[in-house]
Amino acid sequence: MAEEIEASGILNEVSKRSRKERPTITVQGARLPPNATEIEDLVLGALLIEPTLIGELKDYLMPAHFYDPKNAEIYEAIQKLANRNSVVDTTTVVQYLAEAETLGKVGGARRIASLSLAISSAASAAGHVKIIIQKYLQREVIRLCSETQMKAYEADEDVDELVEEMEGKLFELSEYKLQRDVLSMELAVRQTMDELTELKEHPDMYSGVPTGFYKLDLITQGFQKGDLVVLAARPSMGKTALAMTMAMSMSLDKKKSVAFFSLEMPTVALVRRLLSAEAKVDSKVLRSGLMREEEEMALWQAASRLMNASIYLDDSQNMGVGEIQAKCRRLKQQKGIDIVFIDYLQLISTPATKNGNREQEVSKISRGLKAMAKELNIPVVALAQLSRAIEGRDSKTRRPILSDLRESGSIEQDADIVMFIHRPEKYGILEFKDHVLTEGKAELIIAKHRNGETGSAFVDFDSHNARFVDTRDLVDHNYEGNENEKKSNSDQKRAAYANPPISEEEQGEETHDIQSRSNDELEYGDDREQPAF
Repeated sequence: MAEEIEASGILNEVSKRSRKERPTITVQGARLPPNATEIEDLVLGALLIEPTLIGELKDYLMPAHFYDPKNAEIYEAIQKLANRNSVVDTTTVVQYLAEAETLGKVGGARRIASLSLAISSAASAAGHVKIIIQKYLQREVIRLCSETQMKAYEADEDVDELVEEMEGKLFELSEYKLQRDVLSMELAVRQTMDELTELKEHPDMYSGVPTGFYKLDLITQGFQKGDLVVLAARPSMGKTALAMTMAMSMSLDKKKSVAFFSLEMPTVALVRRLLSAEAKVDSKVLRSGLMREEEEMALWQAASRLMNASIYLDDSQNMGVGEIQAKCRRLKQQKGIDIVFIDYLQLISTPATKNGNREQEVSKISRGLKAMAKELNIPVVALAQLSRAIEGRDSKTRRPILSDLRESGSIEQDADIVMFIHRPEKYGILEFKDHVLTEGKAELIIAKHRNGETGSAFVDFDSHNARFVDTRDLVDHNYEGNENEKKSNSDQKRAAYANPPISEEEQGEETHDIQSRSNDELEYGDDREQPAF
């Protein structure tokens, strides 16, 4: 009764403030927020008599779920004792709270003892925890709706941004992320050590989503969860070709679910390109329909294989970051996507602002994509155009650098990995520094890597079919002499440790990459080079 009177007084005070600030808002009666304090007591009692439950609940039940702050304090003490591998019982919890000088605040030793005496079995603990979290989610929905309602009365509030913000927060609730935003150092270290232990037990497993390119994966360990990866190049270097090759490898070989947003090319053109690559039938033949019997058979086999690929294509035009975020949230919930590709960043639309410029718009886009990667806890790969500054430099210095990122320095700032595609033969450079011929070679440059080393992966590029082929080349051809040899030996030792040796037959299969052909809209003769987009 006292609690109801107290809560009523608080709500009345909130109501008074609301009426002053927003005359149209009223509180319809004084009601307590949804809660189940008695069930909270039962769960705490179950943990005290059956400490093994803590390991099952630590990633599911959080202190923020408890309505009664006293119960939240007690549960946090139980968690910390368990994380230290200490005995968890009434005595140790009382001692811990006493040392933290919070024992009196939670009701004293007598209340702690009463929790364990009030329950005889922990069999119903799991069901009780679900009720606690359900009540917590109800309270969060009420809080979120109240905040959104207040913002909706603001005359200068952008409606699209308001809807996107609310949708994002509701998605976080459905994923139970709100309670995981703040972690103690103990919990954070324990989670990290669990991940490292799993990697040690499976040394052939990458911590991220493998790209399908051996040297690239050796440097990055795959694209990591929460990372924004920017893949940039000048036009006709093969950005889309490389992105589609990676997407196919991730889906078909690594069994990952991929979302691919194409803001430039229609879905039909993308699928036609994939069919051409997978069936090894020239796209010109596909458009003409004049296929030989063996080509038609190869095409149907390729179509059957592609139908099993977990790739979700979207070619909607004029999409903003908010719309992409909303679609990715739904794909994450419904399809469990593991990675997102966006082709390409500068085509994402932004709402017009009074004094805005293109640099500010691109900054907002890059921040939004980074936020989406963290929210969904998956890597986001955004393709980007490089500026024309490269073309104005001497042919020998046209290797891309970070300052070449077009329109905004915030892309470099927000990205966890910045990759460039460089094909020196396009600029008339015939040899790398170690005198290896550049013909048919492409360098994938990791110019920025927030969580690791930078470096280059050298792959073959078939200009006729616009496809990248992984050759498992561990040599950096831009180093010279002994320095290059040392670097190569170091990479080989590390590769041997991370991945067991494979036979020539297996290597042949693994390096048989997926083709990605050039734009189908253009006609080329068989003896002419096709540009890659």
